[in-house]
Amino acid sequence: MEQSRFKRTFLIVMDSVGIGEAPDADKFGDKGAHTLGHIAEHMNGLQVPNLEKLGLGNIDPTMKGIEKTENPLAHFAKLPELSNGKDTMTGHWEIMGLHIQEPFQTFPEGFPDELIDQLTEKWGRDILGNKAASGTEIISELGEEHMNTGKLIVYTSADSVLQIAAHEDIVPIEELYEICETAREMTREGKYMLGRIIARPFTGKPGAFERTANRHDYALKPFGRTVMNELQDGGFDSIALGKISDIFDGEGVTKAIRTKSNMDGMDKLVQSMEEDFTGLNFLNLVDFDALYGHRRDPKGYGEALQEFDLRLPEVLNKLEDDDLLIITADHGNDPVHHGTDHTREYVPLLVYHNGIKKGKELNIGNTFADIGATIAENYNVKKPEIGKSFLSQL
Repeated sequence: MEQSRFKRTFLIVMDSVGIGEAPDADKFGDKGAHTLGHIAEHMNGLQVPNLEKLGLGNIDPTMKGIEKTENPLAHFAKLPELSNGKDTMTGHWEIMGLHIQEPFQTFPEGFPDELIDQLTEKWGRDILGNKAASGTEIISELGEEHMNTGKLIVYTSADSVLQIAAHEDIVPIEELYEICETAREMTREGKYMLGRIIARPFTGKPGAFERTANRHDYALKPFGRTVMNELQDGGFDSIALGKISDIFDGEGVTKAIRTKSNMDGMDKLVQSMEEDFTGLNFLNLVDFDALYGHRRDPKGYGEALQEFDLRLPEVLNKLEDDDLLIITADHGNDPVHHGTDHTREYVPLLVYHNGIKKGKELNIGNTFADIGATIAENYNVKKPEIGKSFLSQL
């Protein structure tokens, strides 16, 4: 194992925190989208002083309340997405070096009767819903009927996803997981191939239902080898925090740690910084997307960003001299944009280590995979077919 320039790499994906329309945004119906910019405008100035010090305002100085700094602590850039899609799996897989050319199939009008009939026959339970919906809203709408009948609540979203909600007192967790595993096997390929099946258990009474932390995602396996596979096979650690392991279906993961929320994710990250390892620690912070972007809640989104910003000093203070911190996103989800869909945007890139005297704008390529290429080069493992490493610029 050759000596790496950086021993530990901490990669934080702020799920859906886009930074302005991508060059091809019009093809996705996302002309004018700007997740961070519109949140900052709605908040009458977004207060994220630590991200500002790192250089967030240097990436785009038009965001209200986020100033450009003369001496950014981090190197910075914004990355465009090369793959044909704007969903979570496509974004994360591209970060780790995969080019997804065929977008995952979505079902905005609900799932076809043929698929539903096949699923209900296998499950032995009928369904309610079968439409695109917010998870909290559909549980509020159909939760009581579900409790009275035992029928499963099935819904989708803007993603390539089939979600199954059930009350933990009506459908035991293990049964719900088995139901999801059955659905996963039936939608792994062919005309109904879906990116993810998601178990969405909840508790409580009508009018006061709450989703629990027992969510579980059943994703497709990546269509090719990722940088995480190369790290694992090279004898390095590839630690997955939050839903990272689910997104990659465990591929290239040496250790998986579940999280309950953004703040729990930050707690787990800070705890993991106490550990001695060599390789990647990869965290997804899903609340930005799930709780605020899809629900079109710019105020809640802005407050969540400010909460995240307050945790950054803990992370920066724990970084060793041979540690690398990368902060980015996987797509946009502009909370003032029409609909509840993700938005095709650039993602911010902030790259920090203790040896930076003054951050500069990175010369990057045309894909999120620049991140994966950089990590691969650092650990001297096989680089992905796409992506341009910026390691030499650090």
